Amino acid sequence: MTGCVQYLYDSNMARSREHILSFSLFGESAHLPDVMHCETIAERSVLHDWEFEPHRHARLHQVLLIESGGGTAQLEGRVLPLRPMSLVNVPPGHVHGFSFAPGTQGYVATLADELRDEVLAQAGDARRTLARSCILVADEPIVAAMRQIGLEFSGRDPARALVLRGLCAMLLGLTARAVARTDAVEEPLAEPDLLRRFESALELHYLEHWKVADYARALAVTPTHLTRVARAATGEPVSRLIDARVMREARRNLAYTSMSIATIAYTLGFSDPAYFSRVFTRSLGVSPRAFRERMAG
Repeated sequence: MTGCVQYLYDSNMARSREHILSFSLFGESAHLPDVMHCETIAERSVLHDWEFEPHRHARLHQVLLIESGGGTAQLEGRVLPLRPMSLVNVPPGHVHGFSFAPGTQGYVATLADELRDEVLAQAGDARRTLARSCILVADEPIVAAMRQIGLEFSGRDPARALVLRGLCAMLLGLTARAVARTDAVEEPLAEPDLLRRFESALELHYLEHWKVADYARALAVTPTHLTRVARAATGEPVSRLIDARVMREARRNLAYTSMSIATIAYTLGFSDPAYFSRVFTRSLGVSPRAFRERMAG
């Protein structure tokens, strides 16, 4: 993980008024993630004068806990106050920025989509609940879970990865429970209905390698309109979201199963494992075999 640290939030240093910054906390290709990432708010914020320009992460889910101090958060165009014991839920693709009061204490937990998918595979409505950007009131179980994640992440005890996966599942579950309660500090920010319907369709049909036109037809809209809505919400065209969903499943299978690369290719609807390997390498910048080896390491 030490080779990844220098890339954390580097893109926040850039100032842009023409487009929303979009980047990966860990780097999109060569710099692969740990099981997850956790750091204090202070250790990153002091490097950037406690200010983070609006940006988004295409493949990462973040949960922030403010233990003391505060400031303001920008979530999908809304400016909201941060107070002690605020919990901030930021799903992948959502635009967010922060202005922390100097000295603010708390944690930022970041989950790559491979782990998020694994945790939420049998989670029912929790996936949809967690797809809302919002600020909540953190209760004691959430605070305890976040602190434990911080301890485990910074250590190197046996079964560290297993314990972190379990703690992340607990954090997401407790966050989903908090989102569902009515005592949220602000109303959750709803995603466009069309985008939600597209995401549901994508989950059903990505293994069939549907094209943009297929999804548009199923949703009774034009491909142009669907692409416009998706790009406004995520910064990516529909075609990229479709490809990313397939590659996300590929990464999950490589990281968390013992299936051969050929079996994974066939499972994902590729008739030629060699072609799958070329697509994966072009998308991730590393071969499936190298990705699996790095995750295992």
